[in-house]
Amino acid sequence: MTMEKDEITFADRVRMIVRSIPKGETRTYKEVATAAGSPGAARAVGTIMRNNYLPDVPCHRVVRSDGDLGGYNRGGVAQKRTLLLEEGANL
Repeated sequence: MTMEKDEITFADRVRMIVRSIPKGETRTYKEVATAAGSPGAARAVGTIMRNNYLPDVPCHRVVRSDGDLGGYNRGGVAQKRTLLLEEGANL
């Protein structure tokens, strides 16, 4: 099977969804996975976010379902918390 040039990958869908999360709001990895069409792929979303360094993808807005912030590849959890609080998120 060959991928068509116009075919959007799961990772592309995840990044588009995360780009659409407004400042001050969060989504869980599961919510992002569900919105991207794969409800069981929360871990895959985490992997995509862990490997994301695109400045226009606000991966700090994606958190765990249990309320924990999860990881953050751009300065750790403390930096993730700081960014979310600066944006007005309810943590």
